[in-house]
Amino acid sequence: MPVVSNSSPLIGLEQIGQLDLLRSLFGEIFIPDAVATEVSTTVRLRSWIRTRSLLHPLLAETQTPALGVGEREAICLAVEMQASAIILDDEPARKTANKLNLPVIGTAGVLVLAKERQLIGSVRACLDALVDHRFYLSRSLYELILSRVGELKDNEQWSSLVLLSGLRDADFPGVWGRLASCGLYRV
Repeated sequence: MPVVSNSSPLIGLEQIGQLDLLRSLFGEIFIPDAVATEVSTTVRLRSWIRTRSLLHPLLAETQTPALGVGEREAICLAVEMQASAIILDDEPARKTANKLNLPVIGTAGVLVLAKERQLIGSVRACLDALVDHRFYLSRSLYELILSRVGELKDNEQWSSLVLLSGLRDADFPGVWGRLASCGLYRV
């Protein structure tokens, strides 16, 4: 099944030299016209990144000022194509996609999946490179991800679990059970 992406994951992965992970993980990636326009100056589109125009008007659920035009079109394209996943980072876009029952994965989730499939050796190095390119990632999410992939150093502390409430088990399968077993989260 197809996977649709918004611009920020494409830009971030291109900046750190890891865009080809998407091909290794998902085969083809589909983007709407607005995303193609947004990334035109920062991402060299590969043959496996396919631009697809929307066939229907934007969904009412996407008509909110919290979403950019690329996010709106990406969500609508994912619905039209019955995508197996949509790659989104911004919280308002993720919430909208979740309301439309779209499976969502973020850039960090792509990196976790890539490590699990042994496509990269270090999630930490990739996250640090993203942060160096002004990619926003809360400290608590950073630590959660590193813990999930076994890269959290002994001297690092969990900052806060308050910000973790927006994560879904689909983003990091089984993470809530593992956090609960460590006494870090109550189910």
